Amino acid sequence: MENKGVSGQQPSLSQYFSNDPPSFFDELASNKTSTSSQQMETGDTISNQLPSNPQATPATMNPNQVTLMNTTPASNAGHNNISHSVSNSNVALTSNSFTGGFKTPEYIENQAELEEDMKIPDEVRNFWETPITPNGQPPLLTTPGIQTATDLPDLIAIAVSKHLGDAELAHRKIPGVDNVTQDERGLRSLIASGCYRSAINLTGRLLTIYGQGYGRSGQPAKHSPHSLQLWFTRLALLAKLGEYELLQKEAEPFDRLNKPDVFYEFYPEMYPGKTGSIACFSFRLLLAEMPIYLGNPQLALDRLSELYVITNEIKLYFAGKNMKEAQEFWKKREFKILHAIVNCAIILKKYNLIDDILRSMIADGGDLDKEERRALFSAWGRIYLQIGDVFGAEQKFAEARRLRKIYSQPDIRDLVDKGLITVAQNDFPEAYATFQKALHLESGNTMILNNMGVCLLYAGKLKEAITLFERAINLNPQKSLNESLLVNLSTLYELESNNSKNKKLNLLRLINRYKPDLNISLEICLKLQTPN
Repeated sequence: MENKGVSGQQPSLSQYFSNDPPSFFDELASNKTSTSSQQMETGDTISNQLPSNPQATPATMNPNQVTLMNTTPASNAGHNNISHSVSNSNVALTSNSFTGGFKTPEYIENQAELEEDMKIPDEVRNFWETPITPNGQPPLLTTPGIQTATDLPDLIAIAVSKHLGDAELAHRKIPGVDNVTQDERGLRSLIASGCYRSAINLTGRLLTIYGQGYGRSGQPAKHSPHSLQLWFTRLALLAKLGEYELLQKEAEPFDRLNKPDVFYEFYPEMYPGKTGSIACFSFRLLLAEMPIYLGNPQLALDRLSELYVITNEIKLYFAGKNMKEAQEFWKKREFKILHAIVNCAIILKKYNLIDDILRSMIADGGDLDKEERRALFSAWGRIYLQIGDVFGAEQKFAEARRLRKIYSQPDIRDLVDKGLITVAQNDFPEAYATFQKALHLESGNTMILNNMGVCLLYAGKLKEAITLFERAINLNPQKSLNESLLVNLSTLYELESNNSKNKKLNLLRLINRYKPDLNISLEICLKLQTPN
């Protein structure tokens, strides 16, 4: 196999795009071992959360949350015997108790990984074989184009205008596509601020400059590292926001990035002497994973398996050349693909495959430190819980505990593992106490707060559960107004009363002021279509 590829000197947006489409397995491991293109900010978590999006698969759930059944008000009669213990520290959730507005969240990058990535020579980073066009046949080209003539609308603003009026809408002060520079720097700023729809709209403007805007699908176009990076960012954002129909249409021309015009050799006059893939590896991984979001995990598994074989061949090539740094670089890419394969296997209930992969990742991960191995064992145990094997989960959690530093106190990972086991045993008061200990180690952790609230509900303390969620929002509205907590709190409001609409509208007021975007629709988050 020949050494292919020298990367361009354009800055890579993938260095800044750390909040890609949600994925199940990547959230289970530590930041260092799970930095795939599908990593979320929440870190090591596992989910039994019911999908809020009708099209969502288990791969799009938040994997550390205890399940809260999506009960409708019609079910209230069955809950009349719930003990409604009211906390003395009850905090009313009203929009009048909040001041301020949207504040750009702190943007966290894995700087150590970025610096490590930059040490890799260009010819290693973009090593990929160029497709061969049979003699006498014209090459098949990649001819993408924007599929929507208008910008994506601000769905939160539309809902606020519909339910609360323009006076409330005036409080929505978030960065928009016209408030940033019309370039990569502006795009990074929007992504960092969580303004994903505006970021998608900006990619549309920038791709139009490249001649790949609306109406250009099917038309020949020249590709560059920057244009393909813009497409990767746009498609990843569409997947994150659940815009699957548009994602499918716009991703179709790229296939699996296997056409000659996405390689430097196709443009000798533009890139003299350069060879290899113009598109980044994360783009290839995203396209391989994409069928997961479109409801075809088996196709995703097939494509990921093919990508894994190619990546493994490249790793072995560098191993044969005794190029250890390049070998380790591609081994990390192998791990990213294996994470995605585990996601597919969970959906397809291929549990033997999951066991084989995780066992091999731990056995072959000679460069993994104890914490990284511990994270994988913890992930393994939480997947066992997902399939109802409590004994198997306890065994994996025990392995994780053995890797903890000697004489060290239980940390959040240990406590969450223990809490999830206790939930599986239906001991909700004990689970609540365990999650509470974890909360003391990381005040304001919304995943832990969410689990505590669900434990209170199942312990028959509906009003205390509501109070807990409301207090979390009061303390940190921008962080706590996440999709899982919103769905759960809206459900609790419906369980509490047949007149829950006003409380939901208060939540909408806060979303208007603090959230640029949500990953699922407000109709699902707040259940505003219900009669009450």
